[in-house]
Amino acid sequence: MINHISPLQSDNLIPYDELIDFPYDNMSNFNAGNGISYLKNRRQNSLPEILFITSYPPSECGIATYTQDLMNAIKDKFSKSFSLKVCALEGKESNLQYPTEVKYVLNTTKFEDYDSLAQRINADGNLDIVFIQHEFGLYGGDYGDYLLQFLGEINKTVITAFHTVLPNPNDELKRVVQSIATLSNGLVVMTKNSATILREEYDVPAEKITVIAHGTHLVPSIDYSEKYTKNHLENRLVLSTFGLLSSGKSIETALDALPVIVAKFPNVLYLIIGKTHPGVVKNEGEKYRDFLSEKVATLKLQNHVRFINKYVSLDELLEYLQSTDIYLFTSKDPNQAVSGTLAYAFASGCPVVSTPIPHANEMLSEPELMFDFGNSEQLGKAVTWLLRDEKLRKDIGARGLQNTAAFAFENSAIAHALLFEKMSNMKKPLKFSLPEIRLTHLKKMTTDFGMIQFSVFNTPDLTSGYTIDDNARALISICQHYELTQDETDLKYIKIYLDFIKFCQQQEGYFLNYVDSNKSFTPQNNETNISDSNGRAIWAIGYLISLENIMPKDLIETADEVLQKSLSSLEAIFSTRSMAFVIKGLYYANLHRGMPKISILIKTLANRLVQMYKHESEKNWLWFESYLTYANSILPEALLCAYQDTGAIEYQKIAKESFDFLLSVIFHDDQIKVVSNQGWNIKGKTANKFGEQAIDVAYTILALSRFYDIFQDKKYHSKMEASFDWFLGKNHLHQIVYNPCSGGCYDGLEESYINLNQGAESTVSYLMSRLTIEKYEIVKLPVAVERFVEESEIALV
Repeated sequence: MINHISPLQSDNLIPYDELIDFPYDNMSNFNAGNGISYLKNRRQNSLPEILFITSYPPSECGIATYTQDLMNAIKDKFSKSFSLKVCALEGKESNLQYPTEVKYVLNTTKFEDYDSLAQRINADGNLDIVFIQHEFGLYGGDYGDYLLQFLGEINKTVITAFHTVLPNPNDELKRVVQSIATLSNGLVVMTKNSATILREEYDVPAEKITVIAHGTHLVPSIDYSEKYTKNHLENRLVLSTFGLLSSGKSIETALDALPVIVAKFPNVLYLIIGKTHPGVVKNEGEKYRDFLSEKVATLKLQNHVRFINKYVSLDELLEYLQSTDIYLFTSKDPNQAVSGTLAYAFASGCPVVSTPIPHANEMLSEPELMFDFGNSEQLGKAVTWLLRDEKLRKDIGARGLQNTAAFAFENSAIAHALLFEKMSNMKKPLKFSLPEIRLTHLKKMTTDFGMIQFSVFNTPDLTSGYTIDDNARALISICQHYELTQDETDLKYIKIYLDFIKFCQQQEGYFLNYVDSNKSFTPQNNETNISDSNGRAIWAIGYLISLENIMPKDLIETADEVLQKSLSSLEAIFSTRSMAFVIKGLYYANLHRGMPKISILIKTLANRLVQMYKHESEKNWLWFESYLTYANSILPEALLCAYQDTGAIEYQKIAKESFDFLLSVIFHDDQIKVVSNQGWNIKGKTANKFGEQAIDVAYTILALSRFYDIFQDKKYHSKMEASFDWFLGKNHLHQIVYNPCSGGCYDGLEESYINLNQGAESTVSYLMSRLTIEKYEIVKLPVAVERFVEESEIALV
């Protein structure tokens, strides 16, 4: 019978907690189709519905693309919290074939249609919030004042997103914008500058305004050493501009600068990517493109300019941008607040040369990268300055990428969801959706020898070498995955990580930790305490042995050999966390064997932890030491493992007391905030609040899982889910720490930014956490429900 179906296998996505409440005793009265309809309708009716009023694909315009990207991101992250629908805007009657999420269509040129739409929305019982995408020219009337008719009649919560806020308004413009602001319950703008204009020039109250930057796409690969060959860009210095073409782009500014640039850098190629805007084609045909083509010919730039005259897909666009050495933004409109093209360029790691629109002003810290509107000479100087220095280009591109990380559509989705939650009638708190389990980055970080220690963004840094720490954790995570999926391709990686651990084991049984890229042990092994590394190695070996019933015999034999060789050295370990890691490893190794020799060793180490606890703990400090540092959860979890192996009630009691104390320190308002690595939590002193690592969140999740399994206390399960949500954006920055595009995890959450490198420790920490959470998604249903699931091909999510 089917216990669980991956969400990727079916379009019929039903949350388990809804299915289990289904009246399955009477299921014989339902056929599969009716059952699915029942469940889906109940789910849809229970979720707040957000209606986006916007232009929408297949319409070709920037706001249509932006809205679709934003909606997709919200659906991906909060499918259990909102139902999203669209009212598509059209400037005339059209035969466009819209996707299923389009619920209404508004002809923006017909004044009477605004009244009709308002009446239909008011009568829509499912609809909770109306979210209007506003741009001048989208709506009919003077400055789009037809929209005021609609806003005056609507009885739903309304949020309006201003894509442009014009400065220095005349009286009529000010009246329209102020009226929209007054009739809206909340406003969204995309730059701080736009918020300032609304406050100071339109007298809009600050508390009504939320700044949410234009979203950007996460890019699957940032590798500055590669050039894409499929687009014939080898050995070229690539400049690029993209977007729907119109005279407002002022591409001629770049073309006029190009002869001077080419004289100094003859291998320069300028890509002009994008078809002409449909509205421009309708009114004037290809007049502007023809003008640009003639200018290219006049300036004899045919070998240095390439027109990509089509509406490129996202994947193709990102491919071009990753091949770009400098991105040129040449718009001549000083009132343009933001640009999606700029956002995409920054997110692709491109150094950018731009006119001084507010979006660029807030993103670019180097004045040399800005040029006045229409000033070809300044543009040429900026480009030449950058082309002379490849390292400078990389550094500037990296800074731009760091600056835009907070603006990924995933983070934009979180910001919008928090706003919707604040302004809606939601009966339940936001619930993050679980990402697909991906091993992509783990495998990318793994050579035939082992898992590489560090990365630069998501590109493995081969020079950083290897550690037993990372390979031990990688072994645990890939074993978790194999235990879950029985995927035979995992066995290759299990063997790599196991062989690495064996390579690091010395004749005396202990392990060295640091290995360079030439497979040589480094002096760091003599300079750094590697006791914890030895403990982690035993944990990994023990976990592998615990799966002996499903693992190939040769892997278990190798793991046994390593463990037996190490046993004589383990009793000499006295470091607190090292002992805890060893206890976990020995517990797993003894799980199916019940060897007295192992149990005695577990008891010896556990008794040392007990003595530490009795020495240090007091009424308001139920802990093993006078401080909380790293990997804190491993200590109470190890004692609980010792209880599971030996049955000693004292271990269980102290494990629960100490773990509950730790949870009281690191959880606030159902949100985890692990102890900062910028300054440990010392008893009696104020703790540092910032500097959180994925590894500590992962250890907490593993411990919560064990405590929930033993005590069946729902608070542990609830905190386990809340801890995992830290990776997905439930943290003080409200930003993702896990990168769903690469399958990697960012290296740290700091006070005001996230460290974007995706090294081994953080990536494996995420995977251990995700695979632990997955255990509780695989459920055993009553037989009648199993049959219903099987017949209906429902996917439980």
